[in-house]
Amino acid sequence: MDIAGGGAHVDYQTIVIEQRDAVRRIALARVAARNAQSRQLLDELDHAMDEAARDEQVRVVIIAAEGEHFSAGHDLKEAQASRAGFSVEQRWEYESLRYYGYCLRIWDFPRPTICAVQGACVAGGFMIANMCDLLICAENAYFSDPVCHTLAAAATEVLIHPWVMGLRKAKEMLYTGEKLGALEAQEIGMVNRVVPAADLQASAWELAQRVAQAPPFGLRLVKRSLNRTLDIQGLRSALEAHFDTHQLSHMSEEFRAVRDRGLAAAIQRNKTGASA
Repeated sequence: MDIAGGGAHVDYQTIVIEQRDAVRRIALARVAARNAQSRQLLDELDHAMDEAARDEQVRVVIIAAEGEHFSAGHDLKEAQASRAGFSVEQRWEYESLRYYGYCLRIWDFPRPTICAVQGACVAGGFMIANMCDLLICAENAYFSDPVCHTLAAAATEVLIHPWVMGLRKAKEMLYTGEKLGALEAQEIGMVNRVVPAADLQASAWELAQRVAQAPPFGLRLVKRSLNRTLDIQGLRSALEAHFDTHQLSHMSEEFRAVRDRGLAAAIQRNKTGASA
């Protein structure tokens, strides 16, 4: 299914949607693959967000995930099978749309967004989660971006890390490839709330319903102002600059060695089962 660009209604296969009053929950649903982000999943998520933006009845969106884990990142098995031989131009076009572009659409979504995270939130999962306005986590949630170690890549495509966790912690995460637990993520201000795993989804709904009580146009304007605060500090320019750097890292001999051994094998070399 190719639905890039949004528009017509589709029957989703890799996400599930639930509506309660003015809150819409969009959940990743490739449970057997730890919600690894295939092309179809990313296209469906972007399409669902576009539909939510068009629906004036939606005041808040929750991005969540079915199963034990939020997301193991981009689907490297699919990447190895269908994109390992991409040219520079093809890779740039694909990742500019589906990795960078889709993430920034979440960041710029006209209404408040809340991400509910349980279990692994790795690399591409980290990007999506941190595009949201608020982040609520289960106690068992953890964050990781090990791709410098596993893929010899210059971090993920959207280098949101220093903006949401501070420069020092971002460097530590990316240099070591180590995990960041939910409680520590809350301590450094990246996560708003940490709750028992059994309470995560109910807590996300409760928070979203509370936010949805505010007048929607006022919320829309204050979100624009808050995001512009970071834009004025250079966020968007920094993200764009890193995206091009990330593309350059795919041309290194280190990355080629990883690719030739098989991108999917990188998952097994990392304890988290991380994807790119």
